[in-house]
Amino acid sequence: MTIILMRHGKPDHPVNGRLSARALADWCEGYDQADICDSPPPRSQTIARLASVIATSPLPRARSSLTRLGLQPHAVDEVFSEVAIPTLPFERLHLPLNVWLALLRLLWLCGYSGHVESVQHARQRARLAADKLVTLSQQGTVLLVGHGIMNKLIARELRKRGWQAEKHASSRHWSSAIYHRPFI
Repeated sequence: MTIILMRHGKPDHPVNGRLSARALADWCEGYDQADICDSPPPRSQTIARLASVIATSPLPRARSSLTRLGLQPHAVDEVFSEVAIPTLPFERLHLPLNVWLALLRLLWLCGYSGHVESVQHARQRARLAADKLVTLSQQGTVLLVGHGIMNKLIARELRKRGWQAEKHASSRHWSSAIYHRPFI
């Protein structure tokens, strides 16, 4: 039994400039609606072809990544969607986008969720996602084209269940992690 977790391609959305917290919220909304603007590297194409069962989140960057891979999903589920970035109600503070993203993700990991899903809820959702992937793996090798943080949470859950990593994912676009369930 094998589960492959692959991160989507590079979103067609700007990742530079200084933004207010309000402008960051608008940026996040645009990011969630963006398709991708690159093609998968040969290694990702080779890994994707190993799968007989394809799952994805419904977000456009994941769906368009599957299209670039030439694949159609068997399962599209919100449970695989990325964890949203919380925002802050500051209007006067303008920071570079990458600083905002790092700061807000760190705050989220420390317990601040604002109006988005908490770390605890995201971990619970990752357990549900892992359940679905394990069930799908009974039909053959599964490829999930998903998102950075959620893929990491799912990977953590798979490891807790005894799945072993052949390859760990990085946070780069098109990166993949391959997990095998040892025979008992």
